[in-house]
Amino acid sequence: MKREDRFDSADRIIKIGFWINALLMVFKLSAGYWGHSDAVLADGIESACDFIAIFATMMALKLGRQPFDAEHPYGHGRAENLAALLISFVILATGGWILVDSAHTIIDRDFKSPGMIAISAALLTIMIKEWLHRLSVKTGRKLDSPALLAIAKDHRKDAVTSVATLVGVVGAFFGLGIMDPLAAGLTSLFILHMGVGLFREAAHDLMDGSAPADFINDLQQLAEGVPNVEQVHEIRARRSGQYTIVDLKLDMDPEMTVKESHAIATEVKRLIFARYPGVGDVMIHINPHEEEHEDLIRL
Repeated sequence: MKREDRFDSADRIIKIGFWINALLMVFKLSAGYWGHSDAVLADGIESACDFIAIFATMMALKLGRQPFDAEHPYGHGRAENLAALLISFVILATGGWILVDSAHTIIDRDFKSPGMIAISAALLTIMIKEWLHRLSVKTGRKLDSPALLAIAKDHRKDAVTSVATLVGVVGAFFGLGIMDPLAAGLTSLFILHMGVGLFREAAHDLMDGSAPADFINDLQQLAEGVPNVEQVHEIRARRSGQYTIVDLKLDMDPEMTVKESHAIATEVKRLIFARYPGVGDVMIHINPHEEEHEDLIRL
């Protein structure tokens, strides 16, 4: 897939979620207010927070799709990782807000009797958000986009929240008023757990955390399978938005000419690009095989 096609695909899915989320936000806020349901109203406020997060992600994708330049020689992909970090903050803040609000409602015993419009809003949100989650996950995994996968988790979070909202609203509709805030409070714990997981993933990428071990092993086998590559001396790989940047040190015959070693390194890079469309760049350093050499590094 071409570079522009990758970003166009991610942008298209996020825009679909953005406008659907905007409509759901208005509907849930109205249904919560007119349907006398604190849970649905809280769900609508949560959607407002999501609206802001998705907008930030769209801006990040717009920035991230720009190619490398003199000031950003590794591209602008980290904008997506920053967006994922922002979404994790939104999820954590939303979960904390729902937990505190539901606790206050239970303590104050300020229970309400919701109407059918509140039940309809929760049911509709479950169906739409689950569909958006699956659509975003499918495209996000295909593109290996952290921003799109973060949005997918946010959609799943909304669907789960709405399941609890539906249970609570139905219970309150039939006279069990405590069900509404209790269900919201329990769901907030799941939301907080999801937010922590997303924060750890985004922080891992922003701090140049290593790529998965199986990916590193596959790279080593691929490189060592190229003729005249004696062995892979070292591999490092890190994420930058939708792409992975790879650093390779290859051991080769010390009598080989610069031209010959360059041709072999180019073949290694070509094979990596062919097999892994998510790799954005491969930097290769040549070492003399079975000769003493010093690796200079200050990290």
